[in-house]
Amino acid sequence: MAESEELIARIHHSSYHENSPISAEKQGDSYPQYLDQVKNEAGLFFLPDATDFVPQDNSLIDVLRKRRSLRRYDESAVMSLEELSYLLTFTQGVREIDEKRELTNRYVPSAGSRHPFETYLLIQKVTGVKPGLYRYIAPRHALETYDQSIEAIQKAHESVYKQKQVITSAVTFFWVANVYQTSWRYGARAYRYINMDAGHVCQNLYLCAESIDYGVCAIGSFDDHLANNLFGLDELHRFLVYGASVGKRLAQG
Repeated sequence: MAESEELIARIHHSSYHENSPISAEKQGDSYPQYLDQVKNEAGLFFLPDATDFVPQDNSLIDVLRKRRSLRRYDESAVMSLEELSYLLTFTQGVREIDEKRELTNRYVPSAGSRHPFETYLLIQKVTGVKPGLYRYIAPRHALETYDQSIEAIQKAHESVYKQKQVITSAVTFFWVANVYQTSWRYGARAYRYINMDAGHVCQNLYLCAESIDYGVCAIGSFDDHLANNLFGLDELHRFLVYGASVGKRLAQG
């Protein structure tokens, strides 16, 4: 077995239930923060309620049949604030807060309802929103301004190796994992669950975007150091897991 394969096998086997160390929960360690904390209250931008938003294509079967990864977008199209609100609501939006159990219930499944992801956004073409980087504060359904500088936008492009679909997108989603949210209960196995959770979130984005005539391209190829540095992540407890560009479909014909 090659050295790289041995390393992968050790990592995989370490997350077996019988090999996992006692979890932080069982050791009585502090409960993880389960609600997103606002760092810049003055920089909050509240989004319209999208729970009753009706997409133009409301047939699940039609949406499933049409879903594709798209890398070419209509570069003249601008996403509406209502459309962005819809995409955020059904990818990481909070359905209800269970204060008794200190958990959130959302529109995507998550192991133990831990929901370890923070959503960062590269917004380039959304009505009423200045281009830049933003953080989605799910419990308040609001955008928190992170960095609106041209340099930050350029660094976001560089972090995904300047993939054209990101440069031309209306919005690109970046999903950041807060590991302790899940490892507190599940120990080393949390790393499996976090990757599963990322798939649930991105699939919802694909389907919701398809229903409003937008295309999505999931992104697993990025420069970890550049991306994590861009969002101020320590690369151990918080790090980028997944991304996805979103843009208007090109007209047919």
